Amino acid sequence: MSDNKPEQAHDRSEKKINRFELMSGLTLAIFAAVLALNDLAAGKFGEDELKGTNEKASALSWYQSKSIKRSLLEGQKDMVSVLIDGGAVKPEAAEAMKKMGEKFDKDIVRYKKEMKEIMLGSKTVGEKEWAQDMDGKMGQVKGAKEWEAEVAKLNDAGDRFDLGTLFLQLSLVLGAVSLVLSEEKMKRAFYGCMLTMGTIGLICSITAFRLLP
Repeated sequence: MSDNKPEQAHDRSEKKINRFELMSGLTLAIFAAVLALNDLAAGKFGEDELKGTNEKASALSWYQSKSIKRSLLEGQKDMVSVLIDGGAVKPEAAEAMKKMGEKFDKDIVRYKKEMKEIMLGSKTVGEKEWAQDMDGKMGQVKGAKEWEAEVAKLNDAGDRFDLGTLFLQLSLVLGAVSLVLSEEKMKRAFYGCMLTMGTIGLICSITAFRLLP
């Protein structure tokens, strides 16, 4: 019976190592899958961030073009007022000039409303303040400020995805090391580090998803 004890102890040790390697391998596979999903999401929302940046720039350009048109109208309105007040316009033409000035006033007010909607967005200004259509439909404008807020969230989410990628990659390296080491204490130490890094990476990925608009 005594001769079998070393063999039994060896068998138990082998089973223990095999269980550990199985557990470590499964954990590695889980973190590798999380890393793949994290990278996929980071790429997808990186494209969304680029699109949002372009849309914000387009909205600001649109706003600027409206501002230029409004400034031109204000200049024309002032010129009409100067001509009428200075007596440079004949009395019979003064009435027509006044009507032109009133039209300029209306157009200026409209441009101001359009600029506000383009900057803040249709949802923000409310239905009563809608002045700019999109493809013939009112209330469809997504404002520059809205795009700016969305890009900021996507940028923050991108940073967290990057952190998630870093910690998940470190966890895979540590897990691989734990499998090749022979000393049990070191194997478990590296396995524990893998769990820690992988968990941090998982948390970063989850918070990144929660930040997305």
